[in-house]
Amino acid sequence: MGTSTSTTPPVPNSPRPREFPCKSCGGKLNFAPGQDALQCPYCGVLNEIAADQSQVQEIDYLATLRELESHQETEDRIVVHCNACGADVPMRPNVTSQNCDFCGSPIVATAQTRKLLRPKSLLPFFITDRQARDTFVKWLGGRWFAPSDLKKLAAVDGRLAGFYLPYFTYDCDATTDYTGQRGDDYWTTETYTVVVNGRTQTRTRSVKRTRWRFASGRVFDRFNDVLIPASTSLPIDRLNQISRWDLDQLVSYDDRYLAGFKSESYTVTLPDGFENAKIVMAERIKLTIRADIGGDHQIISSMHSVYDAITFKHILLPIWIAAYRYRGKTYRFIVNARSGDVAGDRPYSWIKITLFVLMCLIAVGTLILVGVMHSNR
Repeated sequence: MGTSTSTTPPVPNSPRPREFPCKSCGGKLNFAPGQDALQCPYCGVLNEIAADQSQVQEIDYLATLRELESHQETEDRIVVHCNACGADVPMRPNVTSQNCDFCGSPIVATAQTRKLLRPKSLLPFFITDRQARDTFVKWLGGRWFAPSDLKKLAAVDGRLAGFYLPYFTYDCDATTDYTGQRGDDYWTTETYTVVVNGRTQTRTRSVKRTRWRFASGRVFDRFNDVLIPASTSLPIDRLNQISRWDLDQLVSYDDRYLAGFKSESYTVTLPDGFENAKIVMAERIKLTIRADIGGDHQIISSMHSVYDAITFKHILLPIWIAAYRYRGKTYRFIVNARSGDVAGDRPYSWIKITLFVLMCLIAVGTLILVGVMHSNR
């Protein structure tokens, strides 16, 4: 079963994102990272966001799939697609072209409306843009073998953008039937012969062997908040590097948290996300099976899991991202806007690498020469 989408001709006028006026001067507000407030860039007044006391709720997975079929609990969003990296992002109002924040490639507006699940919760920005920029500069400065002009180029061309990335979290119970083998180690004594002073001698030694027997059974695992990216615009290995998210601090979704930031629409469907979650859950299920088999060694021959009580959350998580180009190639830098963890790509200077290798060879050659001269004294 999959999600149902609806595509209509491009809409002439893209709806503007919600704007929030300052209570003091009426100016357009932006969310202030690290504070539960919107800050006016004109008069500096903080406009507090009233805390939502409602608890972040898990949503029934199968019921939502049925609702998607009837377009319930969804919203129409106008998005544009980047053919270079696959990101689906909202187009800014009254703009016909822009550069993709994820890869830096130009995008020409070919808007389409899609039926999308509304996010129910998010983690607000905590790391400020200034902190993210300082982290970016420090990160670039610490890259060994980077081209000498990289820092200057990135300072000019790199643009940090605040983005909310879409994620799904899944909860479920997994009951797994398995077959396999249990290996128990034991020691045995064996004899062997050696020749000593031309005479053959017989000796004994202890040898560890493994006794294998068939094993089968049923195990139960309960999973909570299995986190799965709901887009493929950023490499999964980079996302794993910034995966320290304090999900216990999720707040209910409010448009005001998005003021001044952008959000990406999900491109991974809810069922596909759950299939990815199964891959993650399988690793823990294997550990449970091995513990159930017991013994010193385990071989899992087959496993079949049934998933019950499946719930999910569609959430938004904040990052700062800079996409910069160096000699025609795009590189990215990402900051987890909650923990400050960083991940990124950079070019290498083969001149610097070659000089370093030559210096190492010279150093090794010098040590060998000194050693030879010392041994000949």
